[in-house]
Amino acid sequence: MAAKYYTHFLTGGARAPGTTAAHEWSGVVELRQPLRGSREMRELRSLLALNFDLDSEDIRILHWARLH
Repeated sequence: MAAKYYTHFLTGGARAPGTTAAHEWSGVVELRQPLRGSREMRELRSLLALNFDLDSEDIRILHWARLH
């Protein structure tokens, strides 16, 4: 069952080598399965990092919510 999440997050910034400014993003992410329990934030960061070709430490989630 697919699950949709609204996300508002930053990429880059001080933690990303070679970048001085963070980039702000927001939008809807659709996953094949809902995120699981207490690891939701970590899973979402990993997924976003994979799609932006970054390390998960380079993603800072400001807000997220599951859409119904």
